[in-house]
Amino acid sequence: MGHPRRHERHGQVCEIVDFDEILLDSCSPDVRADLLMEARLLAGVFAPGGDAKALARLAAQLSAGERDREMDRAHARRLAAALKRVARDA
Repeated sequence: MGHPRRHERHGQVCEIVDFDEILLDSCSPDVRADLLMEARLLAGVFAPGGDAKALARLAAQLSAGERDREMDRAHARRLAAALKRVARDA
């Protein structure tokens, strides 16, 4: 028995995007550079040696809203995206 939908055309292919990458790439170059520098500083303190898992946990905490009173939500999200990029590049 043949495939019942063999002649049926498939729709467009879905594209999977990484929200954190898009968020970080949407920042201006100077803001992105500052975020990456801040992420590297945090990495040096909280994940010495470039522990990618520790960086991913820190990014998850920031994304979940665990931050101090001095950091607003938008900055925490952008910093989490920068931490994920640093972790990926580690």
